[in-house]
Amino acid sequence: MSSIESFFETVQLPSIPDLAHSLIKTLNDEDATIEEVSDLISRDPAISAKLLRLANSAQFGLPRGVGSVDDAIAMVGMNKVRTLALGACLAGTFPKLAGLDTHTFWKTSMASAGYSEWIARKLGVDTSLAWLTGMMVRLGELLIAQAEPDTLAEIEKLPVWPGVRWKRERDLVGFTEGQLTAELALRWNFPMQMVQALRVSADPLVEQAFSRLGAVIHIGSLLADTPNAGPEHVEGLPTDVLAALHLDADWMRDHFPSNADFIDAS
Repeated sequence: MSSIESFFETVQLPSIPDLAHSLIKTLNDEDATIEEVSDLISRDPAISAKLLRLANSAQFGLPRGVGSVDDAIAMVGMNKVRTLALGACLAGTFPKLAGLDTHTFWKTSMASAGYSEWIARKLGVDTSLAWLTGMMVRLGELLIAQAEPDTLAEIEKLPVWPGVRWKRERDLVGFTEGQLTAELALRWNFPMQMVQALRVSADPLVEQAFSRLGAVIHIGSLLADTPNAGPEHVEGLPTDVLAALHLDADWMRDHFPSNADFIDAS
């Protein structure tokens, strides 16, 4: 493909629910209120039910049960509730595709979200934005699967070591999944901070304007693609990216999370 624009001429853009569009608008609106977000989510019974299931799951460890969207916001926070609802919307947007292990795909996406959120919290980066961006980064691969189903098999050919998928995508398609997701996010009117982070997620040091969020997503994605990731795998992470983030490897080893603690919004 000569350009991302020409690639997008070969695919049918997924249609996201009205709720997702409305929630994206609130991401771009610093004055969005708790009442507004709660009202939007409450209008969609299916997403509300999924949200309450998530809020009551063991990952949050809340002291009491959550029975309404308002309760969830009070207990978990508006930003987290909003991004969880958006994640649930997006997870239901894409159909199952031949040649792609859907369960593994979403499990990896949620691990990417979880690791990205963990790193973002340490660095003082917006954790909700990091979770959502990490969760979305692989959506571009679903577009590749739609446009070039035979290419998907080559991209997913085992073994898929951390970072290998990005190289295969560049070689076979001309773009990484993150670059395609960035274009999708741009067309869906996600915040430019997310678009820029997704665009450089496979190589966060390539551009002069450094995206901290992009570097966070890069590390989160590498860990998500690492089978049975643990503290011992910190040593294999790119030291230049860790240095750019001022992220201490010893701290990462000492505080490495279990992916069993990550939220599954699929």
